[in-house]
Amino acid sequence: MKYTIDAQGKKIGRIASEAAKALLGKNSTSFAKNKVADINVEIINAGKTEMTAKKKKSEIYVTYTGHRGGLDKETLAELIVRRGMSEVYSRAIRKMLPNNKLRNERMKRLIIKE
Repeated sequence: MKYTIDAQGKKIGRIASEAAKALLGKNSTSFAKNKVADINVEIINAGKTEMTAKKKKSEIYVTYTGHRGGLDKETLAELIVRRGMSEVYSRAIRKMLPNNKLRNERMKRLIIKE
């Protein structure tokens, strides 16, 4: 089954929460917490998302390599330039899914088109 979300003119968090809910299978009648739902979620028009300039400057993504001095910080604007809006959506949706063995399988069912 395919679930399509149009992101044009909408906020990132609203789209991400809707996609996470669909990936978990909460929209289907045969919902089970311990199973990966048979739903492919597709987000279209990801590049046309509504976003303020303040949000692009203030939102900070932090990554850590594990080595001394390996703490990297970048703003939302820098991430969009470097990786595109699809990376922003995938990071937001990944954080909304439960951190267990099924998360990677659920993320494989996510398709983001710019």
